[in-house]
Amino acid sequence: MMDKSNRRQFLRGAAGTTMALPFLESVSFAGGRLPKPQQRMAIYYIPMGVVRRGFFPGEESSTIPKFAGSNTKAFSLERPAGVKKFETLTASQQPLESLKHKVSFISGLDRRYKQGTDVHAQCGSCFLSSATMESVNESAYPLDRTFDHIVADSIGKQTPFSTLTLSCNSHKDNKESIYFDNISWYGTNHVTPSIRDVRQAYSRLFGTRKQGQLRDITDLVLEDASELQRSLNKQDKDKFEEYFDGIRSLERQIERLESMREEISKAKPELPVDSLLPRGEYIRAMGDIMVAALQTGLTNIATLMIGPERWNTPYTFETLFDQPKSHHLMTHNPVKFINELLEIDKFYMQQYAYIMNRMDSIIEADGSTLLDNTLFTYGSGLGDGTTHQYNDLPILVAGGSRLGVKQGQHIHVPDKTPLANLFLTQAQTLGMEVDSFADSTGTISDLTA
Repeated sequence: MMDKSNRRQFLRGAAGTTMALPFLESVSFAGGRLPKPQQRMAIYYIPMGVVRRGFFPGEESSTIPKFAGSNTKAFSLERPAGVKKFETLTASQQPLESLKHKVSFISGLDRRYKQGTDVHAQCGSCFLSSATMESVNESAYPLDRTFDHIVADSIGKQTPFSTLTLSCNSHKDNKESIYFDNISWYGTNHVTPSIRDVRQAYSRLFGTRKQGQLRDITDLVLEDASELQRSLNKQDKDKFEEYFDGIRSLERQIERLESMREEISKAKPELPVDSLLPRGEYIRAMGDIMVAALQTGLTNIATLMIGPERWNTPYTFETLFDQPKSHHLMTHNPVKFINELLEIDKFYMQQYAYIMNRMDSIIEADGSTLLDNTLFTYGSGLGDGTTHQYNDLPILVAGGSRLGVKQGQHIHVPDKTPLANLFLTQAQTLGMEVDSFADSTGTISDLTA
């Protein structure tokens, strides 16, 4: 085990394996002094925007817009700036029902579109950057160092991974350039490589060496785990068993996905193998890995890109359709595919809610939850996938109550409020002494206490 003064604890096992542990009061800190929970931030990015009539209140009966190939302002309800209770959820938001008191919905946030670049590429690659149009000369995109890395300079220095960059696009057909498929960037033209394979992400975080990678990490550290359990009080023993069982479950999930991939490959399907794997299971596995990394102090900042922008490669949305579908192609014909598009929006929200619930089930040293100490943002770079509009983006911020974030609100910001105002607000909430970020014009004061 590691030094008891270190907030990161590890089990060690055969084949060079290490397994990170959450905070355990019995073994972690001497003198009875409980540590203050870490401040954390996570981003959940969805591609292709949303169907407005399913996501935004008051737009349920709006006309289904026709496909527009370039940035266009679609219908959005004219509503005055203000705050009300986030109470009656729209169809696409329904999966949030049990935790809506821990979420704030922020509507009206915009990004500026820089002409001469692809709409989808810019909306994804610049989502966490939103650089001013004049500040970047080396690229056609208004793309600078992204917000996750800027926050990492403040709260990521003491963790093994300053940031964790995950992607749920495992396809290898390279349909588009890197600008369509990455939201995290070290700087202009310098992409942050994302981990896309679930086993690779799991092994990297838990330190399995080559010779042990074909065995479950929980089996390899079992002897150390048994020894540790004898020294724990009942509360820590329950916490440890829950965590250990969760990691075992994740291992089984990874094995199941790998077994499915192998069986599908043998059949030599016409579509890419990953098109036939269950999408929700893949996203939830990546979400579980992200939560475990935040819980154990391996990182304080994570981004999870749910899918690439514009790629036509189909996915299997299990429980929804009987064959793989291309989300992007359906946005080109919204009248025909309106019901399917609404189902996909709800499907992605279900996975966000699943990760939220996982965060909220993890109890910190002071009795708060992991979600209470994490800013967990849901968003997309498009306000509508059919018209490619950059205004009125779909944004939710879950958690953060212990960081001073107000929850259970629907905040509609004044017209022409930049998305960067949200990130500036979050930076200040995380204790950073900054008064601007990218093209921000101020903060969202209604979001914080």
